[in-house]
Amino acid sequence: MTTPVDPSYLWSGGELDLDAYLNRIGYTGERTPTLAVLRALVRAHTTTIPFENLEIILGRGVPLDLESLQDKLIRQRRGGYCYENVLLFAAALERLGFEFTGISGRVTMGASGLRPATHALLRVRPVDDERAWLCDVGFGSGPLEPFELTPGRGEFSLGAWRYRLELGADALGGELWTLYQFGRDGWLDRYTFSPNPQYRTDFTVGNHFVATSPRSPFTTRPFVQRFTEAVHHQIDGTTWTIDYPDGTGEVRELDAAELPKVLTEVFDIELDAADATRLTRAEWPAAQHEADGATRTN
Repeated sequence: MTTPVDPSYLWSGGELDLDAYLNRIGYTGERTPTLAVLRALVRAHTTTIPFENLEIILGRGVPLDLESLQDKLIRQRRGGYCYENVLLFAAALERLGFEFTGISGRVTMGASGLRPATHALLRVRPVDDERAWLCDVGFGSGPLEPFELTPGRGEFSLGAWRYRLELGADALGGELWTLYQFGRDGWLDRYTFSPNPQYRTDFTVGNHFVATSPRSPFTTRPFVQRFTEAVHHQIDGTTWTIDYPDGTGEVRELDAAELPKVLTEVFDIELDAADATRLTRAEWPAAQHEADGATRTN
């Protein structure tokens, strides 16, 4: 007799409306747990569902139960940050029969010192491939496809975007991977990660910090991203950055009143009238801090 699996180790795949999810990301291919399908799913998800933290800025929480994720990311056609994207994607992988584990990353972006493990990732083994593949559907700037976890991998490209993967050791001698991305300032370390398994409950703990702590960058200002094969758009507060795979790009400063229109036209995020009005008031903490500084200066 098979012992039932504790549901806390599972990813809610049985609760997923798979047809609705695949329709949301525009995927019409096979539904088998193969490498080709994994590549296509990652590409479709990362280029369709934007990264956004607007629920936090609008004063609401970020629940991670699958029904809430489906309502927001699928039915409302909104976006989410890493925990939301990864948990929805994990439910789809589980439903399709993929073998995988969750892992956590420490976002560095060039910063020194130990960073908290607040980025969700998935380590996947397709049924037709013995290698381990890293899937990152929640960073907001790709990669377009999963990448192979192979020591000595070095530099590689996914589409026109360039990356570099290095394997080293942490302070205790454990396995530590670092992913770099090429951009306008050359090579920049995005994050580090180790193979230690993480589960939904671990991601829930990380999500609480990211969504509520005043030390979290996502509680201070809007942060929105849209990634495609040809361009990466990012809004940080009211700064709109556009980056291209060759390292070129441009930066534009927006008035807060412009945010809802840009979100709709560029990021495919359409807010209702009440939320759009709240966003244009720039009442988030970082904007208030800047306004207070300007008042003191003048």
